[in-house]
Amino acid sequence: MVDRLEALMAHFPVSARVFNAGALCGINTLQSDGAHGQLHLVRSGAVEVQYGRTVLQVERPSLLLFPRPLTHRFVTDPQRGADMVCAHLTFAGGAGNPIASALPDAVCLPLQRLAGAEPVLALLFEEAFEQRCGRVALVERLLEVVMIQLLRHLMESGDMRGGLLSGLAHPRLRNALVAMHEKPAQDWTLSELATVAGLSRSVFATTFRETVGTTPGQYLQGWRVRLAQKALLRGRPLKVIATEVGYGSEAALSRAFKAQSGQSPRKWKAGSVAIEG
Repeated sequence: MVDRLEALMAHFPVSARVFNAGALCGINTLQSDGAHGQLHLVRSGAVEVQYGRTVLQVERPSLLLFPRPLTHRFVTDPQRGADMVCAHLTFAGGAGNPIASALPDAVCLPLQRLAGAEPVLALLFEEAFEQRCGRVALVERLLEVVMIQLLRHLMESGDMRGGLLSGLAHPRLRNALVAMHEKPAQDWTLSELATVAGLSRSVFATTFRETVGTTPGQYLQGWRVRLAQKALLRGRPLKVIATEVGYGSEAALSRAFKAQSGQSPRKWKAGSVAIEG
C-alpha cells in the first residue's frame, strides 16, 4: 500500500508548542490568535467544551483538535479541574495547508479509540507532568506523533465525509492522490490518473468529484499552487518554481496561481510576508 501521508507531511508538516501541562480549573477561554490551531489531551477530569454554538461534554480521557484558529472555552470543576496537555499547532503553509483545511472545525476523540497510541500517550503524560530536563521538547515531538496517529485514524475509520482525507481513505483514489502529491511536475492527464487508480476514465472522474469534492484537474492545480506558495516564502525564483510544480513558464504558473488564490504570486507573497512580519 502506498504511504498516503508521506508526501503530505514532508511538504506540509505540523509542529506543536506546549502552553499548558497540568490542571485547568474553572472557566478558561482560549482566544483565537488568527494563526494557530490547538491540540488538547485530557488525561483525567470532566470538561465542558464550548465553541460557537456547540457544547461538548468530555467525561473520559480524550483528544480535542481545533486545526484552525477558533476561540473555545473549557469549563471544569473549580477545585479539582482537569489534567490537560495543551499546545498551539503550526501547520506549514498556514491557511493553505491541505491537511488543516481538510479537517473539520473540531475533532473530539476518546483516547482509547486512537489505535496504537497507548505507549506514546503514556510517555507523553509521564513527561508532561514531571519536571525533567528536556520535557517540553520531548512532549512537543510526541504531540506531533499523536497528530500523525490521529490522521491515520481518521482515514482508516471512515469518519471523514468528503475532502482530501476522504479521498486518501478510498482504496482506489488514494493511489492517484499520492501520485499527484509525489510527482506534481508530471504532465498528468485524466486517463493517466485513472490508470493509476485502476478505474475507467469516467468512473474515476465521477468518483473523485463525489469523494474529494473537486475535479482531479482542480485538485492538481490546487496542490501545485500550494507548493508554489511554500517555495515563494522560501525565496525561490518564480521561474524555477514554475518548472518544479509542473508549469512551463512563469506566465502559466501566474494564471493558475491567480485562479486558485485570487492574487498574483508577487502580490500574494507581499501580503503573506507582511502578515508573518
